[in-house]
Amino acid sequence: MFEYVFLGTSASAPSIKRNLTSNLLIHTDQRIMIDCGEGTQRQLLRSGLGFKRLDKIFLTHGHLDHILGLGGIVSTFARWEAISNLQIYAGAWALARVRDLLEVVLRGGEVEMHLDYRELKPGLIFQTKAFEVRAFPVTHRGTDCFGFIFEEYSRRPFLAEQADALGVPQGPERRYLVSGEAITLADGRIITPDEVLGPVVQGTKLVHVGDASRIDDLLPYVRGADALVIEATYADADQDFAYRYGHLTSSMAATLAREAQVHQLFLTHISRRYTGREIAQEARAIFPNTILAEDLDQVRIQHE
Repeated sequence: MFEYVFLGTSASAPSIKRNLTSNLLIHTDQRIMIDCGEGTQRQLLRSGLGFKRLDKIFLTHGHLDHILGLGGIVSTFARWEAISNLQIYAGAWALARVRDLLEVVLRGGEVEMHLDYRELKPGLIFQTKAFEVRAFPVTHRGTDCFGFIFEEYSRRPFLAEQADALGVPQGPERRYLVSGEAITLADGRIITPDEVLGPVVQGTKLVHVGDASRIDDLLPYVRGADALVIEATYADADQDFAYRYGHLTSSMAATLAREAQVHQLFLTHISRRYTGREIAQEARAIFPNTILAEDLDQVRIQHE
């Protein structure tokens, strides 16, 4: 299960109700920020989640509405929080722009912090014992734009009651069984993993797409996701603006969700020209299980 927090849901510029784009993914002991628009650190405080354990930021691309909050985040982390190392994952062009931005913040020695810049390439970029993150290319204005797949590993749950009935003691024996190794009990009986592990539970798959101008090349990566978080900057009536500025309309995002057979669609990065109601209505006409994200919404994503 992933917890997902929409810190900011506006496109290009903030509105009264929506801050610039940023998201926070939470899984066990991991907190990963995705994009960091201006004002993100205040949104973190408003969410009640704070800054602890937040040492990784993934950037979908280098446009200003997705990176300008980094200056404030770095300054706050270095001055007030017990975080001395920050990993920033982004494409080459975005990293170059971020380096220029943060060089100004760190200049003069007032702020001391180690920044670990990691250039993104398609494929596996990060993994824990429970899940992995893969990057994939996205078509938008400029180069080195990426989406992210967060996917838990499938697992077989340990059946403690069954283990108790078989006389498996607490301790390393149970860890061996979970890892797939048979054990021999003190009385000579051999216990195999199949005797104490339940059926395979498929892991949750969550896909995040930042700004995009087409959906056909996203289909292989999005297919079968439990949740798709994606931009829907424009309503259908303004599809000429979407084409001109390299963005999606609500219907394009919903069409992708339908064709990819995702379970749930979350729309974000909404232009401030809309209340959001028209965006949601247009998308739901194509893909009913659509949610229009609002600032500070917190959702749990779990494989059904």
